[in-house]
Amino acid sequence: MWKKVANLAMLAGAAAVAFAPHAAADTTDVTWQTKVVIDKKGDHCVDDPNCFNRYHPAIPPVTKAKPGDMIIFHTRDALDSDLNLTSNADDLAALDLNLVHPMTGPVHIEGAKRGDVLAVTVVDIAPDEYGYTVIVPGFGFLRDIYTKPHLVNWKLSRTHAVSDQMPGIKVPYEAFMGSVGVLPGEAETDAWLAREAALGAAKGVALPPQPMGALPSAVCGPNGSHKDKCLRTIPPRENGGNMDVQQMQVGTTLLLPCFIDGCGLFVGDVHYAQGDGEVSGTAIETGAVVTLTTEIRKGQGANIKSPAVEGGAQIKNIEPSRFYQTIGLPIKQAGEVPPPMQYLESEKIKNLENLSEDLTLAARDALIKMIDYIQREHGLTAEQAYILASVAVDLRVGQVVDVPNYVVTAVLNMDVFDK
Repeated sequence: MWKKVANLAMLAGAAAVAFAPHAAADTTDVTWQTKVVIDKKGDHCVDDPNCFNRYHPAIPPVTKAKPGDMIIFHTRDALDSDLNLTSNADDLAALDLNLVHPMTGPVHIEGAKRGDVLAVTVVDIAPDEYGYTVIVPGFGFLRDIYTKPHLVNWKLSRTHAVSDQMPGIKVPYEAFMGSVGVLPGEAETDAWLAREAALGAAKGVALPPQPMGALPSAVCGPNGSHKDKCLRTIPPRENGGNMDVQQMQVGTTLLLPCFIDGCGLFVGDVHYAQGDGEVSGTAIETGAVVTLTTEIRKGQGANIKSPAVEGGAQIKNIEPSRFYQTIGLPIKQAGEVPPPMQYLESEKIKNLENLSEDLTLAARDALIKMIDYIQREHGLTAEQAYILASVAVDLRVGQVVDVPNYVVTAVLNMDVFDK
């Protein structure tokens, strides 16, 4: 009996030795993904060969990836800044807006051709630990009202953002890519430059090519090969770019028409959280590590000529559990011409108190009412209320049929108030 037990023990020991290499492993060692990583290099975009801040088809790809690869973009904050938790409003004077926005990429997607659609699925967004929201004079939806610089520094986690400058406020983590897109082709570049030049000639807001601070410098800089044709990154266009659409959450799929072979996919300007409207001009801006996968939809560029989004429950998951809503109408004070309308040079607009079928003015009305509510009922300053509106208030179209007063509402996520 004891001899039989001893023999069994010897066999068990031998089996343990034989299988030891496998027994020591765990699920961490089992992999299947092909990962393409685009790292950050250096302190700023100018130091980084994987970074650019203008759009032109002559910008070369920094790497290639195949459909289905996990493409991992290490991104910079929208202002390519040196801001930190000890920064204050005085530090905003050092910002160079010619450096907006530093994009990571572009990435050549193998097999993608002009005329295809690139389906880009958001797999993960891992934010940095620090973010900021700013009011910059001359920028933002209410730039005529908020004329002084203001800065809020945020401490970020995978659950909430908090700030010493915003006591009592916790903004939920709802990260998305403020900027994501593909490079334009030659024809698109020429067409978009022409239409924006026409708008500028009519005294509308248009940003012509600016070689100062432009990257890559060999293409877009002062001595660049295409310095007069590199598009600025601030306006979104048919190639995507600075869309600032918060519904592009993890799990959604963005559809982008390809204008060049390989598409030239890029990512940047991650927002930890943002209200629909981003009314101060910034969300909670941060750097992040963004993981995407791609799929090529052959020939679909004939039908999808500008970005679209496919999603599921994400749009419901970011809805507030409690809200307060203001109703905006296209009304104003007599003698007032809001900034978005000044280029029209219309005496009719100046003297009217009520405009016809105007969503911009209705949005302004709803936002001003919301900021008044936040100050009155929650004790925030005007600047704090404007910042909170930029990161946690959604501007939404109510109706566009009840002439002359179209409705835009402002919806405040009451979950931000930390009780």
